[in-house]
Amino acid sequence: MSKIFIVDDEPNIVRVLALALQQTGYETRSAGSAEEALATFDGGGVPDLLITDIRLGNGMNGLELLHAVVVRWPAIPVIVITAYGTIELAVEAMREGAFDFVRKPFDLEQLRKVVGNALASRQPVAGAFQGVSTAAGNEPATAAVPLHFDLLVGESAAMQRVYDWIEKVGRSDSSVLITGESGTGKELVARAIHGCSRRAGGPWVPLNCAALPTPLLESEMFGHAAGAFTGATRAKEGLFLAAHGGSLFLDEVGAMELGIQSKFLRALQERKIRAVGETVDVPVDVRVIAATNESLEEKTARGLFREDLFFRINVIPIELPPLRRRLEDIPLMVEHFRRHQAAELGVDLRLADGVLAGLAAYSWPGNIRELANAIACAAALCHDGLIRVTDLPPRICRGGAGFPPPSAGIAAEALSDTPVSLRDYLRRKEVEYMGQLLAHTGGNRAKAADLLGISRATFYRKLEEDGLIVGGAPLTPVN
Repeated sequence: MSKIFIVDDEPNIVRVLALALQQTGYETRSAGSAEEALATFDGGGVPDLLITDIRLGNGMNGLELLHAVVVRWPAIPVIVITAYGTIELAVEAMREGAFDFVRKPFDLEQLRKVVGNALASRQPVAGAFQGVSTAAGNEPATAAVPLHFDLLVGESAAMQRVYDWIEKVGRSDSSVLITGESGTGKELVARAIHGCSRRAGGPWVPLNCAALPTPLLESEMFGHAAGAFTGATRAKEGLFLAAHGGSLFLDEVGAMELGIQSKFLRALQERKIRAVGETVDVPVDVRVIAATNESLEEKTARGLFREDLFFRINVIPIELPPLRRRLEDIPLMVEHFRRHQAAELGVDLRLADGVLAGLAAYSWPGNIRELANAIACAAALCHDGLIRVTDLPPRICRGGAGFPPPSAGIAAEALSDTPVSLRDYLRRKEVEYMGQLLAHTGGNRAKAADLLGISRATFYRKLEEDGLIVGGAPLTPVN
């Protein structure tokens, strides 16, 4: 029975977590502070897994506890608990070695899966589970972002349902139709289905139906004989035949015109193809996985897509959620793309305060593809490896509610007799905005920091530097 230790200063949270984990068959212990947890570990009560809140009231916080654990007991996977206002800290925790984070309010099924994954990843270290410290000075390894099926990032409830579908669909050989907005990762899901199927050792052949006109698309799918049309100087094998024994992925299948749809339907029904210009059918063993960002039901109703073909490819439907409906996955995705860009550019990339919260507030019409491109853009433009808000594409800065709004008075302001540098001007505006937020929140600094999307420690430091607070007390009046 795996032993799980829970650290949280809220007794109700501890009770809920403990009950959920005990019902799954785990043994739990708990503490209300990091100091109490470390004292237990020092006494020999080292667990198999640690779950800790980031904010623990007085004393050490969750990040400090994490650091102590990964240095002294590196074999213990650590899951951190976070709320929206501390998402940035959760990503920081993953960089420090946390296995994963779970966002409040909890999805208990998601929590159980994260716990199971963490325990499965656990690597025993000699002496680590008898309360024996490892050698001082060992650097904790930074945990990699979890990849489902070696392809997909995300731990939200919506994606957990997708993962369940992928596993189930992999056992079947039926046609699959993946729907979702552009950029939601339909091809990655299709590749995951192929990888889970009995065809995983066979070829994976993708084709974008919208990229070719109908004559070329027909030749690309079914092949052609030499002399079948002008320019066909030699015979060509089609992608159906190239995918024999494997999977054929047809992206944007709704772009396929009616003329080729009937031939496609015949290939699905009879499992035979006929190349353009040929008179002999060739049997093929291919699983078709199709994807579209259009409504095929609507196209069918308008007579633009064959109804019989729709039913043939829509045997197993999978709908992917847009990124705006799974915002809790953004921190993991940002961390995944940050690591990718850091490796590609050969630099150590970091995020400035406020960037992650602002990204989570953007609507992401381009979904995951837009997020990946935004991080790539910021990585290329940033200075000294620190990604700031100004390094992101302008449309995201303007569209993200989490970013400080631009001052409406800038355009109308007249230059003073002694113009200041841009850095000093922006600093002055920052001070003004923080003062306005303090006034708006009635002096509640914690709430103001959350609204800004930065950590409270950073906000307090800025307040002291700018003279808005003296010795921890706010200046009055704040306006």
